[in-house]
Amino acid sequence: MAANPIYVGLDTPDLDHAEALARAVKPHVGGLKLGLEFFMRNGPDGVRRMGRVGLPIFLDLKLHDIPNTVAGALKSLSVLDLAIVNVHAGGGLTMMQAAAGVRPPGARLVAVTVLTSMDEADLCGIGVFGNPSDQVLRLAALTREAGLDGVVCSAHEVAGVKKEWTDGLFVIPGIRPAGSDLGDQKRVMTPHSALMAGAGVLVIGRPITAAENPAEAAAAIAATL
Repeated sequence: MAANPIYVGLDTPDLDHAEALARAVKPHVGGLKLGLEFFMRNGPDGVRRMGRVGLPIFLDLKLHDIPNTVAGALKSLSVLDLAIVNVHAGGGLTMMQAAAGVRPPGARLVAVTVLTSMDEADLCGIGVFGNPSDQVLRLAALTREAGLDGVVCSAHEVAGVKKEWTDGLFVIPGIRPAGSDLGDQKRVMTPHSALMAGAGVLVIGRPITAAENPAEAAAAIAATL
């Protein structure tokens, strides 16, 4: 991973805007995170264009389907130059094993455990009883068994997961500088605290991209690290 752990989340369908943001913050971040909103509008060609900015790309598609479909989707992504790509750990061991066998060349494959927009009540609503930390630990163990490179979890769980998986890659969304609007996030932490807890990649979107001056916002966050 890059020396700078910040991957800026460019969750916009506007390709020109995404590229402009990426070039503005490039001196202050270590990579770009492109999600479903971006990919559904711009597809592989949009990813290639963003690659010309010159930063590593985390393609955040959270693939979750039967094993054959997920494996086929990852094979289709092999034409792209990616640093990180992900699946949902909730797809199960067999699905993740199928994904691990066809990860795009050079990419790290990680699995989403519990979304940072969810808390214990949300888990209960989908029939998962217990707190998010317990569920993250269970899914992280399954992910490791499947042969993936790491997990996506909140900063609140990363220390516990790292005790069991010392060489895993831990991608942490839900990062909010002190005083920031939480938006739809529930399990959040400041960038510095998340890094100290064991994060390998800090995914930071709106605190940078919605700022009046995204470059200054990115630089200020990087300075805290």
